[in-house]
Amino acid sequence: MVPKGAYGTWPSPIDATLAASHDGRPEYVGTVGGELWWTAPRPAEDGRRALVRRYPDGREESVLPPPWNVRSRVIEYGGVPWAGAERPGAGPLIVFVHFPDQRLYAYEPDAGGEPRPLTPLSATGGGLRWADPRIEAERGEVWCVLEEFTGEAPTDVRRVIAAVPLDGSAAGDRTAVRELSDDSHRFVTGPRLSPDGAHAAWIAWDHPRMPWDGTVVRLGAVAPADAGPTGPFTGVRTVAGGVGESVAQVDWSPDGALLLVSDIGNWWEIQRLDLDTALTGPVPAPGGGVAATRPAATPLCPGRREEFGGPLWKIGLRWFHPLDNGMIAVIHGKGANALGILDPETGDIVDMAGPWTEWAADLAVHGDRVFGVAAGPRSGYEIVELDTATGRARVVGAAHRDAVDPAYYPEPRIRTFAGPGGRDVHAHVYPPYSPDTAAPDGELPPYVVWAHGGPTSRVPLVLDLEIAYFTTRGIGVVEVNYGGSTGYGREYRDRLREQWGVVDVEDCAAVARALAAEGTADGARLAVRGGSAGGWTAAASLATTGVYGCGTISYPILDLEGWAADGTHDFESQYLESLIGPRSEVPDRYRDRSPVNQVDRIHAPFLLLQGLDDVICPPAQCERFLARMAGRGIPHAYLTFEGEGHGFRKAATMVTALEAELSLYAQTFGFARPDVPKLELTR
Repeated sequence: MVPKGAYGTWPSPIDATLAASHDGRPEYVGTVGGELWWTAPRPAEDGRRALVRRYPDGREESVLPPPWNVRSRVIEYGGVPWAGAERPGAGPLIVFVHFPDQRLYAYEPDAGGEPRPLTPLSATGGGLRWADPRIEAERGEVWCVLEEFTGEAPTDVRRVIAAVPLDGSAAGDRTAVRELSDDSHRFVTGPRLSPDGAHAAWIAWDHPRMPWDGTVVRLGAVAPADAGPTGPFTGVRTVAGGVGESVAQVDWSPDGALLLVSDIGNWWEIQRLDLDTALTGPVPAPGGGVAATRPAATPLCPGRREEFGGPLWKIGLRWFHPLDNGMIAVIHGKGANALGILDPETGDIVDMAGPWTEWAADLAVHGDRVFGVAAGPRSGYEIVELDTATGRARVVGAAHRDAVDPAYYPEPRIRTFAGPGGRDVHAHVYPPYSPDTAAPDGELPPYVVWAHGGPTSRVPLVLDLEIAYFTTRGIGVVEVNYGGSTGYGREYRDRLREQWGVVDVEDCAAVARALAAEGTADGARLAVRGGSAGGWTAAASLATTGVYGCGTISYPILDLEGWAADGTHDFESQYLESLIGPRSEVPDRYRDRSPVNQVDRIHAPFLLLQGLDDVICPPAQCERFLARMAGRGIPHAYLTFEGEGHGFRKAATMVTALEAELSLYAQTFGFARPDVPKLELTR
């Protein structure tokens, strides 16, 4: 008979060290010749990102030793940080961004030696940064996005598509970098070249829009490769997108048509735009235009009411990838997603079979093979290969390995709850479970509501050992895809427009109350937890709902007025214009919704976690919040971490944070956890 123990007290084989060691996922998969390459997290190596190479015999090798860290800081969230090219008889040439100095480096792993810098340093503001590189070997260049700071303020910045010489001549000379686009748009992605190399297409957008609000597709002519280094793109025009249309990705079909993912019909759908139409059709008005003036594009699989794209949080994300035979590999779905092969002639999609329920926006193709990064409820993220000739799928890199008996993994329940006014609220419920322990009869478990970041994002349906850390101890977790989340169409996403701090808070509270009302959770032992925008939701929830007994708030936004006034980085500096409203028109909302101005309404204990190097949600936000909490007698703790930015990457940090969170719940909800250090709460 399984012994019984009070919820929260159960022993568990999943400790904080184990959970931290599995944090992060492989990213930015690509092929160099027939080899597969990607970046991988290394929490135990100060949180660096390693560049991993998979040889034809299946061996995986980190090709750059510590402290090399392959990660871009463009728009702070980064983007594709590396590219490779196969050179017959000479081995691969790799270019990559090194995180500490943000320079672009060239590296020949088969030749030995050290990486050599291709770009200079700059002492101005955040310096020079690079992302989404593409090696143009015939031109002797790397084409990529350049982010250049022009002053000390985080918004003193410009972005263009640039060409960097591969010979290293720009390593000490900024003037040797050629600019291929002008800076008429605030944000750009890297260029995608047409099959004949004659045209380049890219995505651009401007403040105050975020890329999921409205983007445009730009098209320009490219000089022939045999002309060598030449001037910028010519005849540049806008051919798709607009103020109210988000184009998340653009690429080319083998026959030279533009392929794009647009949400003009509520869902991000894949469309085709013939080049002749793009070059001769009506041009949207300056500044983005309107949908009525865009050239006509043809949806390739209309009426499916699901997403073929997502929010462009990083530069160079891929939800689709054309194949040489004219088919298109697509990631698609509603909520959860799948990898399929789309026939553009018929609109039919054949999905790959397998246990994976979540595919990252990260695809690569080599011949008939498609590579992606996928996970499921019983496995973490791993690299999967689909052989489109045979339909066979297999794991080929970063393979998931069970760190503990899978019997300890949580079993998610996909639920849709009724929010205010009967609106749908999507969530994943993870009840507490352990094969070793059962709860006493009649006891209800504590639950933690997890609010995701973004807020224009969502929680995937994947194995997360942080969730298992709690569920195996007898604490339930529910992840809420509140109104404003992606994956359910633009109308669902737009519920949060000017309603941040209202809809997200209401939806999370509605789920918590529903779990308590149906007898799934103990209504007297509910907590809320979130990081970044989720930290905002957690703090606002403590201040306005009265539902939660405590909360964990990580690297949060707490003061809208301060955040809007040069309190964050350029990419999100006008995000609040849509989330809250134009500051010049609704200044009271910025003041009234901010948790920093609602401290008198917070009566529950909380844990505040903050990286001291965070430029997205700087520590000053937490410091102002705590200064106003002083003397109120509310138990709380504030833990800060040197060398951590927005989101924790070091194993030691994650262990400390997870154990502190468990201690908070133990003290608040009255159960013993002698296996973790007691969190010292001050008043």
